[in-house]
Parts: sequence; C-alpha cells; structure tokens
Amino acid sequence: VQLQESGPGLVNPSQTLSLTCTVSGGSITNNYYAWSWIRQPPMKELGRIGSITFSGDTYYSPSLKSRTSISRDTSKNQFTLQLSSVTPDDPAVDYCTSGTAASGYEYWGQGRQVTVSS
Repeated sequence: VQLQESGPGLVNPSQTLSLTCTVSGGSITNNYYAWSWIRQPPMKELGRIGSITFSGDTYYSPSLKSRTSISRDTSKNQFTLQLSSVTPDDPAVDYCTSGTAASGYEYWGQGRQVTVSS
C-alpha cells in the first residue's frame, strides 16, 4: 500500500488547511483498516489528528476536534483532512497513515510540510 499527501504547503493564518491522501495498492474500504492523519510540529513528538475507518466512522483528537474534519472519496480512493482557523502554532509535517488495531500505523506517506504565514 502506498500513500501520497498533496495540498498547499503554505496557509495564511485563520484560513483552512486542506490535505488529501491518495492511496494506491489497496482500498480505503478494506476491512479493519483505519486511515489517519498524524502531525509532527517542530521539536515535538508525533501526534494523531484524527482517523476515518474502513466503514467511514471518524475519530478526532480532543485538542483539535473543534477544528478538524476528515472525509473520504471512495471513488478516488482518497481521504482528506481539513483543519480550520490555522494559527502560527499549527506548522508541522503532516503524514497520512494506515493500519489496523493489530498492525498499528503500518503504512505512511512521505509527509507534507505545512507552514502558516501571511
């Protein structure tokens, strides 16, 4: 399974960041798989933003829940992150990942550097 992030690398403060993960070599509807967004801010640890499961259920990190939406397009085998009202605290490398409860974050995209600046 291969994952590839796409989207703007520069976002203005207060705008919405939108990133898309295109999946190949497997289907986002494969049983038991969850498709997640993970971020790594500068000098900080990796943290999960949220996930969408093979059945379309979503989970969001409590700290980002009010600003986060994850959706999917099964016809394109893609899932998308939207993070609204970005601030200068939001710059990070954002990764899309997938795996099961047993395998953890088994597959990773290469990451997308996101900068917030006016």
